[in-house]
Amino acid sequence: MESNSIETLLLRHFGNAAPSPAGLEKRLYASVHQQAEEARKAQLAAAHLQQQRISRRHVVRLAIRGAGETGMSLLCLGLEGLELFETTLVNQDTLVIRRGGGG
Repeated sequence: MESNSIETLLLRHFGNAAPSPAGLEKRLYASVHQQAEEARKAQLAAAHLQQQRISRRHVVRLAIRGAGETGMSLLCLGLEGLELFETTLVNQDTLVIRRGGGG
């Protein structure tokens, strides 16, 4: 995909005679400034995590929490499968009864 500047895109869509939107430069500056600040905060957080020592106990807690969440997800998935199976069986029984072939 082609990477165009904002000026090129504005010219393509609005032409040379179109005025630029009010406050466009300020909004663009604010957006760029906000993105730069978010990137700086993310870098600081990453640096802090790299420098922070983590105890074995904390690692075990995180692993247990992750395993617990995975176990709950698998349990929910299994229950959904059972519900689907039960619905299929009920629908099959209903069809057999409607056709008069029950029993």
